[in-house]
Amino acid sequence: MPKFVTIGYGDEADYQRTDKTVRDDAHAHDAKLQQAGVEMGIAGRAVQVRNHGAKEVTVSEGAFMRSELPVAGFAVIEAADLAEAIAMVSKTPCAVAYGVVEVWPLRQTL
Repeated sequence: MPKFVTIGYGDEADYQRTDKTVRDDAHAHDAKLQQAGVEMGIAGRAVQVRNHGAKEVTVSEGAFMRSELPVAGFAVIEAADLAEAIAMVSKTPCAVAYGVVEVWPLRQTL
């Protein structure tokens, strides 16, 4: 079955302005996904790793990519196709609480 990496973006203020019932339903949806085997987690602080020319590893604090909204979390999901993956993430907290969820198809798994 195809795999997809999802990245959720959202901030606390928008989360708090979302109706509590909608938030609770979104968290219940995430719990069902996790019970079905979806690997999901809340994002911590990012670091950048470089090893140009395989000569020296350097590490920098912070994310490489910038966004209006902070990264809230990640998941690796399996779905029959992109449409099913979209349906799966459309009810998650980031999607319903004025954030956004990116869905990245994995073209090849290693």
